[in-house]
Amino acid sequence: MDFQLFKQLVNQVRIGKQLPDAVYLHRDAMSELPHSLEKFVRAVAQAVNLPDDQWNLIKLFKKEFRLSLLNYPTFYTASYPALEQSLNVDLSKLSHKVTCYRSSENPPILHRKETMILPGSDHFELFTALTKEGEAAGLYENTRTIGFKQSWLNLIQKKGYQLVDGRILKAEPDAFSNVQKDTGIDRHKTAIVRHELSGPMKTLAKQGYLDGRFSIFDYGCGRGDDLRELEAHGLDALGWDPVFSPDNDKVNSDIVNLGFVLNVIEDQDERLEALLSAWELANKVLVVSVMLANDSYIAQFQPYKDGVITSRNTFQKYYAQSEFKGYLERSLQEDAIAVAPGIFYIFKDKLEEQRYLQSKYQRHHTWQQLTSPQPIESKDKAKLVISQNSTLFDDFWNVCLELGRIPANDEFNRSEEVRSLIGSHKKVFRLLQEMFDTREFANAEKSRKEDLLVYFAIGQFDKRKPYTQQPESLKRDIKALFDDYRTAINLATELLFAIADTELIGEQCVKAHQQLPASILNEGHSLIFHKIYIEQLPLLLRVYIGAALQMYGELDDGIDLIKIHINSGKLTLTQYDDFEESVPYLVERTKIKMADQDIDFFDYVDEQHRPPLLNKHLLLDKQSGQYEKQKRFDLRLSKLLGTTPTIEVILHRKMYEERLLQAGKTVSGFRLNSH
Repeated sequence: MDFQLFKQLVNQVRIGKQLPDAVYLHRDAMSELPHSLEKFVRAVAQAVNLPDDQWNLIKLFKKEFRLSLLNYPTFYTASYPALEQSLNVDLSKLSHKVTCYRSSENPPILHRKETMILPGSDHFELFTALTKEGEAAGLYENTRTIGFKQSWLNLIQKKGYQLVDGRILKAEPDAFSNVQKDTGIDRHKTAIVRHELSGPMKTLAKQGYLDGRFSIFDYGCGRGDDLRELEAHGLDALGWDPVFSPDNDKVNSDIVNLGFVLNVIEDQDERLEALLSAWELANKVLVVSVMLANDSYIAQFQPYKDGVITSRNTFQKYYAQSEFKGYLERSLQEDAIAVAPGIFYIFKDKLEEQRYLQSKYQRHHTWQQLTSPQPIESKDKAKLVISQNSTLFDDFWNVCLELGRIPANDEFNRSEEVRSLIGSHKKVFRLLQEMFDTREFANAEKSRKEDLLVYFAIGQFDKRKPYTQQPESLKRDIKALFDDYRTAINLATELLFAIADTELIGEQCVKAHQQLPASILNEGHSLIFHKIYIEQLPLLLRVYIGAALQMYGELDDGIDLIKIHINSGKLTLTQYDDFEESVPYLVERTKIKMADQDIDFFDYVDEQHRPPLLNKHLLLDKQSGQYEKQKRFDLRLSKLLGTTPTIEVILHRKMYEERLLQAGKTVSGFRLNSH
């Protein structure tokens, strides 16, 4: 069954709980499905080896080639049964993902169960009565947050009711006498004054989303510092804040920013409501950011609910990166893409999502100068025309190099001129190949193909649209560089699986060490290099890094060095106080553990504990103006410290300073001065 037939059959379904994007129904109602669709669902369950006792509800997606097999063990016995396990099958990628809620304190729950069974069922009348009870109590006035157990129970309580043996009853007057009183938390104090764009807005600027094409809404804009800066640049930006701008309208916009809002809301239901409300306003993408912290940092504060109360009497819910990603994906039922620590993009516009993900792994070539045409002895008219219009055809050649293929008519803005002078793009390209050095194009074609393989490999972590729903430019890339979509996906899948082969990773690290302008190879252990060399790495190592950054997000300007751990499936990112100095000091170290799907952050706030980076010349390009100066300094310093100048040296700050003191020396720039 292909996507078009699946979509057609799902849209024919008239039973079940009908939502805009999906339909839910119990397995007992499957007999009313179109026969071929019923047969297909059962075949999918068998294909993923899911026993019958581990699913009883089906979710059929109306706009995607996807279905979910859900397990609600107490569907018939509990009034509002909890989800125990979800198996989501992406039929376009032939992959599936299992999510378990058995140990969750706040699992998804079901309402309106009568819509998911047939009217002739023995349970239909009871389920209908349960729904009417909830409607009479006003529990369905806002359906955004009620899909989770704790939110549902809290709402019942707030409305003055209680759940007794599965039935909603009016509560006694003193039933909530022990409810915790409000602590008087000062939420307004969480809004800080900024003198530059916030972190989430900086990521949007970096990705080109602040170029004026998109409308922007700042949900929880605080004092409006971001808005003032965006408006100063002529951007269409509006905002709302419950404290500082409560009378502003909440408006739908292409981009909605929910920046550091969720972590200051102490009420879990209100937190979820804010997230869902912001998601509803986003036309293309929702940007969500929160504060991250580890357990040792959180321990210094007074615990309150699921967070802490700070010294300023504000609430903070600190997250771990993977924890927050999980929260977003469970709440929105969408893929959350890490952009930076604590910052995620969730795309509503799936074509925009594909464009964003593709651009992450595309190298942008800055061609310094085109190779001059070779002298032409023939009187070929077309080649003379090209020579006479060199600027036009130089531009065309550069687009060929950027794309790694011949551009379509709509991909070159002066296409009509080219075609009127010579003919089709294909004809022009053949002529230019004779006139220019074709090695440039061969390299560009190879680079573009590798970029796409990285994109498709990393794409295995997320939902990907089928070929028919990909952007037109990407379809052209696939046809020109791979012949067909399946070939591209198969090659990318092999690459992704290969990052688990430690022997192969070791071989590729040796290869990288030989071809990079600078790096440190600790044989059998790790490869260290500056982040500017990522695009020059062998293809497999680019995929390795891309897989690790799925959890972390994009590399920001602060990151300096990258360490690939050969045997443990880890990636370390390091940031120094000033990498241009002769001896930079480590400020922050981030270790991404792919096997554990976790990230450890190590801050060196105390300057006296910041380790020095020694032998920095090993990480500099030998052609750079700084290399020889740094090397001479490193050789003098290593002799004084008694270290080896040709390998990575790890020396604690205290020992480093003690050895300098014993030698009677101090470091000043690239000089070693006597006391």
